[in-house]
Amino acid sequence: MPPMIQTIGLHRAYRLGGKNLSVLQDVNLSIEKGEKIFLCGPSGAGKTTLLYTLAGLETPQAGKVFIDQVDIYALSRTAQAHFRNQQIGYIFQNYFLLPELTALENVMVPGAIGGNDHKTQALKALERVGLKDRGDHLPAELSGGEQQRVAIARAIVNQPALLFADEPTGNLDSHNSQVIMDLLIELTNENHSTLIVVTHDQALAKNGDRMLTIKDGVVS
Repeated sequence: MPPMIQTIGLHRAYRLGGKNLSVLQDVNLSIEKGEKIFLCGPSGAGKTTLLYTLAGLETPQAGKVFIDQVDIYALSRTAQAHFRNQQIGYIFQNYFLLPELTALENVMVPGAIGGNDHKTQALKALERVGLKDRGDHLPAELSGGEQQRVAIARAIVNQPALLFADEPTGNLDSHNSQVIMDLLIELTNENHSTLIVVTHDQALAKNGDRMLTIKDGVVS
């Protein structure tokens, strides 16, 4: 069976203070369907950059990213956006909920982008993350843990084959961190999804099938 994600020679550098700072250096990965991968490393090591690059959100300066055998950066921008909407769920570190929308409306956003109402699916997703009765609340009316659950519901509403989570527990206490991680594992098991999580918490990383470390742009 072909891997869910395969990268070939990924390279990404930034210009900082007149110097080139290499964030990704010749990154070659193979991640199988259904795997739960945890990506660790020191602050500033390039974890989020790698996640963005794998998810089609940040174009590498060199190299290729294949998702389910599709060369995503060979697609047009429109095709990339459609592919991400249908195949990828992304949980951002700071939730990125739209403040003027209710929890339910936030979860409906991916469906709206894809040209579908998806209200029924959004309600099911909210129920699945334990927020069945909070759908009419604005993000400001929710706790940090509840906002993270809304972000998870939004990420899974299209039942993506691939779920990315960037420090999904970074703003939560240890108890809620484990609760959220247990929920992510459970949801990806139910949907047979592949999960890639960026975390600085080595204890949480033990929830995965495999831990990768990035340091000085090199993944090991």
